[in-house]
Amino acid sequence: MGLALLDAIAPARLREDGMDFSAWRGTLGIVRPTYRPGGMEELIKMMPDGIGVIPLFADVREGTEREFRAILDRYETNVAKLAEVGCDVANPAGAPPFMMLGYQGEAELIKAWKKKYQIPIFTSGTTHIDALRCLKAQRFIGFSYFRGEINKIYAQYFIDAGFDVVDMVGLDADFQKVQEFSSHQIYRWIKKHFMANRTAQAIYMLGPAWRTLDIIEKLERDCGVPVVHAVPAQCWDTQRHLNVNEPVPGFGRLLAEML
Repeated sequence: MGLALLDAIAPARLREDGMDFSAWRGTLGIVRPTYRPGGMEELIKMMPDGIGVIPLFADVREGTEREFRAILDRYETNVAKLAEVGCDVANPAGAPPFMMLGYQGEAELIKAWKKKYQIPIFTSGTTHIDALRCLKAQRFIGFSYFRGEINKIYAQYFIDAGFDVVDMVGLDADFQKVQEFSSHQIYRWIKKHFMANRTAQAIYMLGPAWRTLDIIEKLERDCGVPVVHAVPAQCWDTQRHLNVNEPVPGFGRLLAEML
C-alpha cells in the first residue's frame, strides 16, 4: 500500500534530478513504522516551508519484539524506493526495529544501506542519540509506550552508545491504544517518575504514537531539564541533513534553538 501510494504521487511530485519545485529546500523520504495517524501530520505541520515529505510504511501492527526483529527487509525495500525516486535523505523511522540490532548492529546496517543505495540515512535511534548529545545530557530517564522486558533492550542501546540510563519506564498500555491516553495523563506519569530520579539531565520520550506535543515545554519548565520527543527531534534532524537551520518554537529547546 505504501509503495502504491508513492507510485501514484511520485510523477506529480518529483521533477528532474528528483527535485519537486515545492520542495526547494529538499525532500525527506520516511518509512513510517505503522499506519497510525497523528505523528506524520504533526511532523509535516512542524516542518519549515520548502521541505517535501514522501511517506512509505512498514506496516507494524503488533508492536512486539518478534515483529520488530522480522521487519527489516520491509524497511530496506522502502529505503530502496525512496532512493530510486530521488529523495535527498531517507529516514527509516521507528526506533524499536533498529534498536533490536543494538547500537553497533544498527550502525553497521545503516553503513551498508548508505553504500548500497547512495543516499544519506538516519534512524530514530541515531536522531535521539545526536539530540541528547547536543543537549549535553549524559544521564537521562526514558519513557516508552511498551510493556515489559523490551524496555531493557531500548536502555541497552543507549548504554552501548555511552549514556547513563537512569531508567527506561514503559507505559502499561496496549500498543494499538497508546493514542487514547491524554497528554495530561502522560505528563503526570512522566513527572512522577522524573521526580523520583532527579539526577537525570534530560527526559527522553520514545516514539510518536502518543499525542503529547503540548506537554513538552511544560515538562521542560516544571522539571528543569530538556525533553527529547520523537517528533520535534525528527524535524530537527531532517533540517540538519538538508542543511536547513530554521528554529521552530513551541516544541522544546532542541528545535527552538536548533542546537
